[in-house]
Amino acid sequence: MITKDTIIADIVKANPMAVEILMGYGMGCVGCPSAQMETLEQACEVHGINIEEVLEKLNKIEGR
Repeated sequence: MITKDTIIADIVKANPMAVEILMGYGMGCVGCPSAQMETLEQACEVHGINIEEVLEKLNKIEGR
C-alpha cells in the first residue's frame, strides 16, 4: 500500500502507471533526482496538492 511516507521513486518502480497520475497533478518530479529521496507527502506539499486525493488514486491503481 502506498502511504504518505512512500518515496516517489518507489511508487513509480512498483507501478509505472503511477507516472500518469503524478504528472496529472503537475508533479514533474517523477524523473528528477529528488524523486529518489522525496516522499509523496513532501512532493504534495511542495506542489500544493491534497495528499489524500493522490493517495486514493494511486492505491486504486494498485488494487488496494
